[in-house]
Amino acid sequence: MQYLPWQNHSSLSEFILLGFSGDSQINAILFNIFLFLYLSTLVGNGLIVTLIYLDSRLHTPMYFFLSVLSMLDMSYVTTTVPQMLVHLVCQKKTISYVGCVAQMFIFLVLGITEGWLFSVMAYDRYVAICYPLRYKVIMSPWLCGAMIVFCGVWGVSCSLVYTVFTMHLPYCGPNEINHFFCEVPAVLKLACADTSLNDRVDFILGFILLLVPLSFILASYVHIFATILRIRSAQGQLKAISTCASHITVVTMFCGPAMFMYMNPGANASPERDKKLALFYNVISAFLNPIIYSLRNKDVKRAFFKVTGWGIAPK
Repeated sequence: MQYLPWQNHSSLSEFILLGFSGDSQINAILFNIFLFLYLSTLVGNGLIVTLIYLDSRLHTPMYFFLSVLSMLDMSYVTTTVPQMLVHLVCQKKTISYVGCVAQMFIFLVLGITEGWLFSVMAYDRYVAICYPLRYKVIMSPWLCGAMIVFCGVWGVSCSLVYTVFTMHLPYCGPNEINHFFCEVPAVLKLACADTSLNDRVDFILGFILLLVPLSFILASYVHIFATILRIRSAQGQLKAISTCASHITVVTMFCGPAMFMYMNPGANASPERDKKLALFYNVISAFLNPIIYSLRNKDVKRAFFKVTGWGIAPK
């Protein structure tokens, strides 16, 4: 075990990520599964970004936000999965102290930004359905850009708080993190100090970063469904609901596990459960997002057939 010379004697220079299993056969199976999920995530989200860029009919606020979500998802999984794949096939499963801090910070920035982006996307649907005639005026390019900047600033500032509060604690051993990447709850379990303050900070930040955006999303959909009920035609109601169904599904998949992870006291946390939850909102969610948004979306399908020249575009 090595120590950093420029830190105090209780600070470690590296951590060991235990991952999922010590069985090489199981790790080989997991490697193939996660490699497939990772490459599919990059291809699926990359395709959505490309289609939105190439098809002028998709140059709308809704698809602008969807392209940002896809780029966040590609970055999100790249923060954790490549290292996890290497550790599944290699004996050495270490990550440096600095690497752990960097991974934690970048992961949080992307995750928090994505959480707030969901509330922005809900507001976009609220304006589109409740104020369709003023939609283009309200959702101006300036406002769309400003909201994305707001999400990013929140992501960076809150991630700094999370990371600083976690990594300022002394870590004097053991140095084995029972996780597949440096996530806050897993790292805190190795601290050689009282973490009750960190648990309170995590709960407060979790409230701000998860429940507040969810409250905005809920308020938006209350108004949306009230407006939908006033639409006289059943076809119009179904069309309005279908534009929201994908967003609701994705928000549920991402925010549900993340809320359970970051608003649960550290003493009650189970390492195996936390790994499954992290897989769901980090890997599975990013993998499913392009499928969910494109499967029932005629605009995306039409753009795909137009760009590739395959088959006949749906009407």
